[in-house]
Amino acid sequence: MSGTPNDTPTMSREMKILNKHGMHARPAAMFIKVASRFESEILVEKDDTRISGKSIMGLLTLELYQGSVMTVSAIGPDAAAALDAIEELVNRKFDEE
Repeated sequence: MSGTPNDTPTMSREMKILNKHGMHARPAAMFIKVASRFESEILVEKDDTRISGKSIMGLLTLELYQGSVMTVSAIGPDAAAALDAIEELVNRKFDEE
């Protein structure tokens, strides 16, 4: 992370992949579309691997299958709103079911 000031809001939430086919290209594109609406830096972590939540290749390399748990972090002024929007998308199963 690039030297973010200590007063920059940082939040993290664990989210479980619920859709049957996991994080394939379509859900990854939807995730990025939502994440990119926010100024905050979005990070996604699974099994000690952390990637940018605004990188489709990064998301696909995490191998997020149904039942996988990822930690999504947001760093910036709209961190809470970013996590709310991403969590809603994940809980909607990326509109696949």
